[in-house]
Amino acid sequence: MAQINETTQGVLDQISEGFAQKGAYNLRQNGVSICHGDSEHIKIRKKEDKPGIDILIDGDTKGERVFIPVVVSVSGMTDLVYNDFYIADGADVTIVAGCGIHNSGCNESRHDGIHTFHVGKNANVHYEEKHYGEGNGTGSRILNPVTNIEVGENSVFTLDTVQIKGVDSTVRNTNVSMEAGSKLYVIERIMTDGKQHAESNMEVCMNGSGSSAQIVSRSVGKGESSQVFHPKAVGNAKCHAHIQCDSIIMDHARVGSIPEIQANHVDAAIVHEAAIGRINDEQLLKLRTLGMTEAEAENVIIENFLS
Repeated sequence: MAQINETTQGVLDQISEGFAQKGAYNLRQNGVSICHGDSEHIKIRKKEDKPGIDILIDGDTKGERVFIPVVVSVSGMTDLVYNDFYIADGADVTIVAGCGIHNSGCNESRHDGIHTFHVGKNANVHYEEKHYGEGNGTGSRILNPVTNIEVGENSVFTLDTVQIKGVDSTVRNTNVSMEAGSKLYVIERIMTDGKQHAESNMEVCMNGSGSSAQIVSRSVGKGESSQVFHPKAVGNAKCHAHIQCDSIIMDHARVGSIPEIQANHVDAAIVHEAAIGRINDEQLLKLRTLGMTEAEAENVIIENFLS
């Protein structure tokens, strides 16, 4: 069993709650896999041609969780990794990923993770990804994830992403292709502060009849930070999609939302909504009457908004 130091464990507590060295897991730290394990139905194999792993999930996997966190704790490091998930017909699995950067130096620390999901038929996949940054150094903490998802017939894929602290810059690119009867649920939550920047680009192509997608993005922009969310839903068959973007803007932040829809089939039904605004004064007043300070009331509102 690998020994995990206090710094790494603290980051793991933020990005991968429940991680333990048992069952199916892989912990990557500073560009190297320091420990991994298999279960009866989930096997993890190191790639031979490039950095990363293949995660093989068989059809008898039912309700199992696999953990694949990444920790970068060296200032000045750029970590590039390719992870491929092969999910067999009928599998039911939760994948807990996430990346945390602890930077106490003066140089940029960066992680670029390219995750590709090959999902078979009649599968149910829940993918959780948390991004987090910490450290008292002046070096930037940068995360640029790429997520490619192929959803097979009648499968369900849930993408739950969170970034609420410490990441100076992120550009997230997500590409999804969907077959007949498949369902996609996306929940994205982002908070930026100071001079941080977050950009999320997403393209969902509904190629099969009866496919559907629900995309919900919630964000909070504080300080002088900036955000842009650009989701695109493309209907190439009889399908249904709903995009909802809600943002709270504070201080001198800049927040942009650019939902895009494209119907290439007469029975494609796609709806988008976008709203950006300040914290509701009535909510603030109500909480202030309960004895909270303005800062405490704002924190309660933000916490509930992003939950």
